[in-house]
Amino acid sequence: MEQFLVQNVWLIALLALWTVPWKGVALWKAARANSKPWFIVLLIVNTVGLLEIIYIFGFSKKKA
Repeated sequence: MEQFLVQNVWLIALLALWTVPWKGVALWKAARANSKPWFIVLLIVNTVGLLEIIYIFGFSKKKA
């Protein structure tokens, strides 16, 4: 596993570049909505942006 990571540092960098913006936006939206459970889950769980995208487009919509 270590050899794979060393040989594919570009993959780790690419995943970080993909994940960090999604996580930042999702955390910002959860904080603005005063949603502590979502904020904690989004902060701790790393799903390579999938949970963050689901939260942003599905759960963070403002109610009319």
